[in-house]
Amino acid sequence: MKSKILFTALLSISLFACAQETPKVKQKKNNKSAKTETKTVKFANAEDPICHMKTESTMKDTAVYKNKTYGFCSSYCKDEFKKNPEKYVQK
Repeated sequence: MKSKILFTALLSISLFACAQETPKVKQKKNNKSAKTETKTVKFANAEDPICHMKTESTMKDTAVYKNKTYGFCSSYCKDEFKKNPEKYVQK
């Protein structure tokens, strides 16, 4: 009986500790590092050649093949493209 009460108490304490809000960290105001600029890129492909999702100019996963930039929805699709790019490049 004591072990059940002790277990319940420890479980309650751990759940209470996890439920508390994490403290917010104040960020230093530095205009140079606070500004993040995103570049708009024109991709050679209108859709991801692996999964056929439409490309957007803000996609992070890109690959350059024959001086053309290709956009991908994920790193998985980019890696698949890199294995055999000629298979996916539109001619």
